[in-house]
Amino acid sequence: MEIGIVGATGYGGVELFRLLSSYPGIDSINLYSSTQSGEFFQELYSHVNNEQYTLQDLNPDKMSKQLDIIFLATPAGVSSELTPKLLEGKAKVIDLSGDLRLKDSRTYTNWYKKEAAIQSVLEKAVYGLPEWNKEAIQSAKVIANPGCFPTATLLGLAPVMNEQLADPKRIIIDAKSGISGAGKNASPVTHFANTQENFRIYKVNQHQHIPEIEQQLKIWNSETNPITFSTHLVPMTRGIMATIYVELLESRSLEELIKLYQKVYENQPFVRIRKAGDFPCTRDVYASNYCDIGLTLDERTGRVTIVAVIDNLMKGAASQAVQNMNLVLGNDESTGLHQVPVYP
Repeated sequence: MEIGIVGATGYGGVELFRLLSSYPGIDSINLYSSTQSGEFFQELYSHVNNEQYTLQDLNPDKMSKQLDIIFLATPAGVSSELTPKLLEGKAKVIDLSGDLRLKDSRTYTNWYKKEAAIQSVLEKAVYGLPEWNKEAIQSAKVIANPGCFPTATLLGLAPVMNEQLADPKRIIIDAKSGISGAGKNASPVTHFANTQENFRIYKVNQHQHIPEIEQQLKIWNSETNPITFSTHLVPMTRGIMATIYVELLESRSLEELIKLYQKVYENQPFVRIRKAGDFPCTRDVYASNYCDIGLTLDERTGRVTIVAVIDNLMKGAASQAVQNMNLVLGNDESTGLHQVPVYP
């Protein structure tokens, strides 16, 4: 099996390389970069200095015929143009960018400020949230890997939304991310002097992941209203915590809610539900494909607080993409993803 990683020099691409380097049955990993082709991968990342890899220039026609799986770990606006060319051959495409997640092209343009992919590709793209879309992923030719914030948020909300227990018109999400979520390229916001000992809210009511979350919530409950979604930058390298507030439409005890979550996710190997009074932190899932969820019920207000944590570079990007690859290949979805979270 031959694998390609486009955008191999970004954080998501490097994590993909790390995971796939020890994946069984891979004959070759081909690394592509439109800006650094010809350079040695090890000269950019010395921690992978065990074998020589040369960054290749993009050749969509050759890639589509040669490769079995192509991961696109690219900035927004790249895969929308590249994917149609890659689908002309045998290759299956897993896109880690936001280009193929939104089914409405006008919504994509409004939020991403870029031209959307052609409609035929958007229609083919399957939203790759494995815990909730497994069958469609298994038969997909192209997969839109979910965003990091949407992954944590949707896994946290899904049981109460799918069971019509939560008020779909009053959903509030307060989310925090490590600095790696902003990508490899430096900016004034991610500069050490601006992040160290600082806690910043950003993209208030404007984050591009808002329509992605709303799109999936409407599948579970068509009456879903626009959500309130706030994102914050935390001075740590990686990790996401989504703290979600919903109001119940029907009376439920905390014990009943926890049992619901346990039942919903009992056969999902990467979602772990905490017992009452126990809440996860980002360290609990560091460098792993796990999503840990804890919840509580305020009986005075009837409001449920749901806390979901993931590693933004893993379950929020690279390892979830590998999980999707497993489903496409017909493998056990845990193949190559048995890493215990790193501690401390």
